[in-house]
Amino acid sequence: MQEKINTLKPEILSAIEKADTVQALEEVRVAALGKNGSITGLMKTLGTLAPEERKTAGQILNIFKTEITEVLEGKKKTLETEALNAKLVGESVDVTLPCRPETTSGRIHPIAQVTEEVLTIFAQMGFELAEGPDIEDDWHNFEALNMPAAHPARQMQATFFFPGGTLLRTQTSGVQIRTMENKKPPIKIVCPGRTYRRDYDATHTPMFHQIEGLVIDEKTNLANLKTVLVEFFKLFFETDDVEVRFRPSYFPFTEPSYEMDLGGVMARNIGKEWLELLGCGVVDPRVLQNCGIDPEKYQGFAFGIGLDRLAMMKYGIKDLRPMFEADMKWIKHYGFLPLDVPTVTSGLSLNGGRK
Repeated sequence: MQEKINTLKPEILSAIEKADTVQALEEVRVAALGKNGSITGLMKTLGTLAPEERKTAGQILNIFKTEITEVLEGKKKTLETEALNAKLVGESVDVTLPCRPETTSGRIHPIAQVTEEVLTIFAQMGFELAEGPDIEDDWHNFEALNMPAAHPARQMQATFFFPGGTLLRTQTSGVQIRTMENKKPPIKIVCPGRTYRRDYDATHTPMFHQIEGLVIDEKTNLANLKTVLVEFFKLFFETDDVEVRFRPSYFPFTEPSYEMDLGGVMARNIGKEWLELLGCGVVDPRVLQNCGIDPEKYQGFAFGIGLDRLAMMKYGIKDLRPMFEADMKWIKHYGFLPLDVPTVTSGLSLNGGRK
């Protein structure tokens, strides 16, 4: 048996060494260890040997079989690595090459387009743009908005907290607080920006876009709030068929507080009578006091609108999540070429330039 192994071993090792592809190596393996392989053939002859001779020959043959198997596995790993490296080289992209002509035109994301439209409309209404940090402190995100440490409303906003008392803002209301702290009335601002809450489904994402409005002066009332919102939606949806209704609600920073629903053609287009759109109300006197504004002299209103929801309604987007997944097919379908951007007005934007 040992003589047969000594004769067969160099032949198999030489065949393994010459194999230059995984497929060629597999053929060598089958020729040696397959059903009709040379080593398998030697295993079959063990039954013809005497018991003592069979035991010794079997041990020798098993050692030989194990050795060949290990050599085959090692060679296979080497060939697979070489094949992968060759594939990576062949499929590599030269990032220094210029883009093909058909890829030079970018797309404007629906949220970016909606944000520009919304800001333009509010600018025409006399609102100024105000912005603030995404990472807020507890005072500007909660305390100053009439939500002390143990207030149950904090549980309504699943918040991302950082060590040291900072957090990702859950609304852009902190910008309103910062503005009221540093500017005397009259105040008329809109605050767009990213906000963050621990939520994720077809209509909620951990990061979303919001715009809030704030008006503080000596005479503003709920009738003014309704007028601003109705006129805004007429311009944004480009229709006079806008019906609204206000339902009593609760927000710690406004009193009274309302949820506003939209009716008319936009609601009917998606098979509903009413669409819940935003929260609003009269600024709570305690919020004014927290910002150093005399509530006996000044009053005002505030509202908050989800920009992502507006984009979904205006452009027929049913799921919010693809907006943030960098899917180029989705962007090409819903995005706008710079020359094809729809306009809602031809007035001045917030930076003073024409649309």
